[in-house]
Amino acid sequence: MKTPLTMQLEETLYAYCREKGEAVVEEVGMPNDLGIVDTLSLRILPDRTFEWRCFELKVTKSDFRSHAKLSFVGHYNYFVLPAALYQQVISEIPAEVGVFTYHSYADPDNHSTPGYLVSEKKAHRQDLQVNQQDLIYRLITAQAREVGKAKQTERGVRVFSTDQLYKELKRRQPEYDLYGGGINYYDRFIAETQEKAVEALKEELEALKEAYQELSESKATSEQDL
Repeated sequence: MKTPLTMQLEETLYAYCREKGEAVVEEVGMPNDLGIVDTLSLRILPDRTFEWRCFELKVTKSDFRSHAKLSFVGHYNYFVLPAALYQQVISEIPAEVGVFTYHSYADPDNHSTPGYLVSEKKAHRQDLQVNQQDLIYRLITAQAREVGKAKQTERGVRVFSTDQLYKELKRRQPEYDLYGGGINYYDRFIAETQEKAVEALKEELEALKEAYQELSESKATSEQDL
């Protein structure tokens, strides 16, 4: 699961690439067991040739030093790091790999992104490590995936089955506390569902009482007529 800081880096990087006029998408699987590129961007040059950039986002020293494959397969490859982490690992960054550092805004509500990027180290151009047609196919596939997610979000929870919603709420139960005070969304959902069920039963009971009263009165009237 992505940390809030990772998502801030991702959002800021996406906006940065879009401002450069690039096609960009996150989490693109590479062929030939070359891992997953955190963010892949495509820049079309004036001569109509393609220029590919790969970005690896790291937020902790252990994350930076993990054994996960670095999918630096593009013409230009970069780390995107919090500024403090960059200072800790600067000597471990390969000469050909560039670096952007992330800086958060003190007042993110007044900006379109949570922070901004600073180019600390330029990347050296290298040959593509995968076939360009494969990259184009995987870029398009990943973008189609993201469009699908956006459409589902726009349409709301009605696109998911009740079983899917229940499983997701149950999965989040131990780790989410969105409302504070130790009550998470799952607990709140269950509490509200139970409360609605109790209220519905109360209404049904009141309706039964009224029906019983009407029957009793009707029976009494009938007996008097006899």
